[in-house]
Amino acid sequence: MSSIVVLAAWRGPGFRRVAKAVAMAHLIVNPPELGTPSGFSYAVVADGRTVHLAGQIGTGESLVEQFDQAAGNLLIALRAAGGEPEDLVSLQVFVTDVPAYKDSLPGLAGVWRRHFGRHYPAMGLFGIRELFEPWALVELMGVAVLPG
Repeated sequence: MSSIVVLAAWRGPGFRRVAKAVAMAHLIVNPPELGTPSGFSYAVVADGRTVHLAGQIGTGESLVEQFDQAAGNLLIALRAAGGEPEDLVSLQVFVTDVPAYKDSLPGLAGVWRRHFGRHYPAMGLFGIRELFEPWALVELMGVAVLPG
């Protein structure tokens, strides 16, 4: 069924290609039937070497500060594996307070653009009771696909 959605979106308004160098492109698929996404993509089709990124947290008093450092830590791990932000195809955001996350969206937008630009992988937000570190408010875990 995914193939049908991808093929339908391929010729329609719900796709765009994100090229990396000459070697690889990820296909961003946003089917119009699901509405216009804001700050994420519905699906990413990618070929290459898969990198699974462990959950990252950050320090700071606010969710925005912790998200900023967690994103930086995630990108340190990704770059150490040979990747760049545009190689990220999936990101899971775990938070201990979903309403606080929603209230922080204006500040998170600037942090996102500084780390990831206008690249929006497939994403999920998960409200959870607690993270490994009891003071942590947010944890980021991702999957990237590298060329080759």
